[in-house]
Amino acid sequence: MLVVFVEREEFGMRLATAEMRAVVAVSVALLCGAQTVSAAVPHVVFLIGEREYKTQETLPEFARDELIGKLKFRCTFVHADRKDGNRFPGIEAIETADLVVLSVRRRALPEADLARVRKYLAAGRPLVGVRTASHAFHTKGKHPKGHAEWQEFDPEVLGGHYVGHHGNKLVTTVEVLPAAKGHPILAGVSSKPFDVGGSLYRVNPLKKSCVPLVSGRVKGAPVEPVAWTHSYRGGRIFYTSLGHPKDFQLPAFRRLLKNGILWSLKKDTGGGE
Repeated sequence: MLVVFVEREEFGMRLATAEMRAVVAVSVALLCGAQTVSAAVPHVVFLIGEREYKTQETLPEFARDELIGKLKFRCTFVHADRKDGNRFPGIEAIETADLVVLSVRRRALPEADLARVRKYLAAGRPLVGVRTASHAFHTKGKHPKGHAEWQEFDPEVLGGHYVGHHGNKLVTTVEVLPAAKGHPILAGVSSKPFDVGGSLYRVNPLKKSCVPLVSGRVKGAPVEPVAWTHSYRGGRIFYTSLGHPKDFQLPAFRRLLKNGILWSLKKDTGGGE
């Protein structure tokens, strides 16, 4: 297997910045020798299209360290086109994905491409959603001709109920729910409360079929779930409303996301590093 690193752009923002050079790892088979990738090596496809939280930088960095570097996973990154944010060149990669990690905000995909996403999920294949994935394909009825939205994606697939967020200046504190302790996704995740970046999403009530894992709170407002599991057509679903750039600097969040990916793939999350 040959791993090729290339630079990509998202809405005019280069992934190579003064602070870091984020790269996209695209795995391809060598033209000579073995033509197939071992089934033991998961293929994770990241679908990224949002401008608020810089996941076009943070997710490749996370995957490079936690998935490619430590676990030897095969990762493909599909970014929204910088000129037309509703298009995702290379989205056909999800057809061979073992897992899709979704970080998209309010995009109306071409009808054929959204059909690919629906087909992937209808087959009972797993998904991990990060932050704005709760409104990934909800464009409030406004989309170009030949494109489509999926307004019910959040309740149907994620089991959530996103209706907005609390103020950006409020400090969000999160903690593992006592009833969830012992869940594989929480292995190695600190049980002590910790502050995160970004606003707290308002997502209650979750579907009864969801399993809440981590809650968040801000002063003067009800507690909200910030990480949970769900199932769609038999496929494992993990979603977290966390995902601010500062969150990727927190060991607890990185472990939570890594575990969510492993759990979705039915892999052992372990009890330590």
